[in-house]
Amino acid sequence: MAAPEDITMPKPDPDDLQSSRNIGPAMAQSLRKAGIKSASDLRELGADQAYIALLRSGVSPHFIMYYVLHMALQGRAWNDCKGAEKVKLRASFDQICNDHHDPDRSEFERQMDILGLRAK
Repeated sequence: MAAPEDITMPKPDPDDLQSSRNIGPAMAQSLRKAGIKSASDLRELGADQAYIALLRSGVSPHFIMYYVLHMALQGRAWNDCKGAEKVKLRASFDQICNDHHDPDRSEFERQMDILGLRAK
């Protein structure tokens, strides 16, 4: 049996979505389904565009998920969002949902939107 000092653990991939603070397995899976495959993809898009991609992929609107993305990209704990900052993010969230979420859209229509095959 190898001595404990001989055991090496694989280093985590810094571009894995879960290497970002607050991004666990479920959030990473949702992000991948939305086409966001890596931490660098997430950073490049930014929280608002990433959240829009999540909505377009069929994720139901959820304010906590929205501000968790903002906190993740800042390297802050998810529950660090408070006061005026949270109020401002709520206004942005509401606007994004008004602009990019249609609760009456069918799964077929959502897929057509993704493919760019449905008139808006």
